[in-house]
Amino acid sequence: MLNFLAVMKAVIIDDEPAVGNTISSILKKNFSDIVVSAKAGTVAEGLTAIMEHKPEIVFLDVELPDGTGFDILKRVSSITFRIIFITGHREYALDAIKVSALDYILKPI
Repeated sequence: MLNFLAVMKAVIIDDEPAVGNTISSILKKNFSDIVVSAKAGTVAEGLTAIMEHKPEIVFLDVELPDGTGFDILKRVSSITFRIIFITGHREYALDAIKVSALDYILKPI
């Protein structure tokens, strides 16, 4: 019998490239079953990445140059992925709970 390992696709949406690289490194080192399919730095890029790659998990910054991570979630027709917010802003934690975020991690990581 064949044993297939399930791979979870992830998208990282953060306007700070260093943060995206740190998340990628942590995932690669500690979670071999999670593969970063795309990185984005704006709401527009994030929406495209989610629609194109159909991730199981999204690492999402709150404040982006052209809006917020919540703007992305409002525009996605159906949220079929888990959400982990990674942000430097404590004040959005309640909003994250309302969208059933899996976790809320404060920067710096």
